[in-house]
Amino acid sequence: MRCRPCGLLGILQRMAQDTRKRLSNRIRELRAKHSLTQQKLAELAELDYKSVQRLEAKKPRFYPKLDTLEKLAGALGITVSDLLKS
Repeated sequence: MRCRPCGLLGILQRMAQDTRKRLSNRIRELRAKHSLTQQKLAELAELDYKSVQRLEAKKPRFYPKLDTLEKLAGALGITVSDLLKS
């Protein structure tokens, strides 16, 4: 029998993973729409290339900070809200 906190923790972990995957896909989609390489997006957003690469990974494990999302959104000419839409 599973305890309630463990079940809730599992649900929250899956939700976080789903959110990261959607964000990863959204960044990749928007970058491609603007015909940008990961390197160019990183330069425009004043981020390290590896940060963009980790964000777009198939199994993202990177939790971006709000300022990172703001930099990416600014580089893409959109709002953070638009960046988070799936």
